[in-house]
Amino acid sequence: MRLLIVEDERRLARSLAGGLTAEGFAVDVVHDGTEGLHMAVEHEYDLIVLDIMLPGMNGYRVCGALRAAGDETPVLMLTAKDGEYDEAEGLDTGADDYLTKPFSYVVLLARVRALLRRRTRGARAALRVGELTVDPAAQRVTVGEREAELTAKEFAVLEYLATRAGEVVSKTEILEHVWDFAYEGDVNIVEVYVSALRRKLGAGWIATVRGAGYRLQGPAAGRRDGGGRDA
Repeated sequence: MRLLIVEDERRLARSLAGGLTAEGFAVDVVHDGTEGLHMAVEHEYDLIVLDIMLPGMNGYRVCGALRAAGDETPVLMLTAKDGEYDEAEGLDTGADDYLTKPFSYVVLLARVRALLRRRTRGARAALRVGELTVDPAAQRVTVGEREAELTAKEFAVLEYLATRAGEVVSKTEILEHVWDFAYEGDVNIVEVYVSALRRKLGAGWIATVRGAGYRLQGPAAGRRDGGGRDA
């Protein structure tokens, strides 16, 4: 899942980005409200962590502009202020939750996960492809009765493939969704994670479509269409 942090306290922004990245999220960071609004409009995010006191455009205005445009991405607002009026104003602009500084990172992570669970609750709570089940809320993957133990990043790659099950997904699309926009490493890192997923899930689940990308499918489909396994 991809998160956007809009926070002008650079040390705090780096700390939050580092912690959330370690949890398997792809995280983009900007430091003013105008750029934050631009990023939120131009790119798809699963959640936005938005400071209120920002240069350029404050968090109230950023959140209000997104909601006015019909963007329902969950927003967790951060502020150094502490008062009922501020909380009410933040929620009135369309924010989904509110956290006052200083706060515990553990609490922030719990709020982030709660908002993401709320967003995926219902039909998309669990993603199923044949006997493969990917449960974003529980961060759990099962193949039939067997649970597959995945790292946070492996889970993120598989979850994205599961949301596009049956479709061909390019390496670039996977990088853009699972890694942050600042990633400048080798695009072939995707091959490493696909290979790891194949080992842990078993044969036939992820087909290589040469020159195009990968497709998540049931093993039987792989046998029918001759989908490749080489990364």
